[in-house]
Amino acid sequence: MDAKQHAFAFTEYWEAQSGISFGVEEVLYSRQSEYQHVRVLQTDSFGRLLTLDGLVMLTERDEFVYHEMISHPALCLLKDPKRVLVVGGGDGGTVREILRHQGIEHVDLVEIDQMVIDVSREFFPAVSSALDDERLSIRVEDGAAFVKNAPSGHYDLVVVDSTDPVGFAEALFGEDFYRDCLRVLTDDGIMVSQTESPFDRTFQESIRAANEFLESLFKHVELYLAYIPTYPTGMWSFTMASKQLHPVRDFDATSAGQRLAPFAGELGYYHSELHRAMFVRPAFVDRFLGRHV
Repeated sequence: MDAKQHAFAFTEYWEAQSGISFGVEEVLYSRQSEYQHVRVLQTDSFGRLLTLDGLVMLTERDEFVYHEMISHPALCLLKDPKRVLVVGGGDGGTVREILRHQGIEHVDLVEIDQMVIDVSREFFPAVSSALDDERLSIRVEDGAAFVKNAPSGHYDLVVVDSTDPVGFAEALFGEDFYRDCLRVLTDDGIMVSQTESPFDRTFQESIRAANEFLESLFKHVELYLAYIPTYPTGMWSFTMASKQLHPVRDFDATSAGQRLAPFAGELGYYHSELHRAMFVRPAFVDRFLGRHV
């Protein structure tokens, strides 16, 4: 471990000279895994911060937004979800949210990097709190390969909780991977993926291309937004691809509210009344997606 006590600024750059800076009080962990450089920083404003290859993955202060929004919308749309696959997400935040739902019987978490799991257990106990749940099976292996070999029609929900589409994570944004996700879903199954910031010009074309391809596979594909201060530009997108259920028209707010009730007080961002609103996108997003506004 490479620990330093003096304060400095860490900046994640979105473009050549633009980004977000954090005041760092201490480096708590810094090591190279087989796949990426893993670092935990103690910041002055956002608590502990996890970076992978210099990219912000989560902070203690705002991680709840991402993890709630990648999991609860689809779970509240599905009628009776039982089996979930999470690809990536070794920090445990997404499975923490999924396992709040008592109806969930089994979750497979497939994370390629054991170091991410270990670091989250040590430095982010509130995020990794569900990693020992008896309903969870952790598989340390390549996510794309796992989905390729998974049984057809097995999962009600597939969550793609991946890093940015570069390097070893690039396969998780490819057409073959999306086809495999379609195959392993039940007849009314849903896939949800984080799809970067639509305000970041670097990713606008990849978001558009991903939505266009998913529309060739799934009956309904809708992008929705959340606001995460420590992610590039603060505006973040998720894409929900559904075999049967429309993310808005088939959503029952009363039923969702009842499902969330046992743990609603623990949620900081998502709730049943937010669900429909989060699919109302700014005009510029709909334009580059090819939607009429």
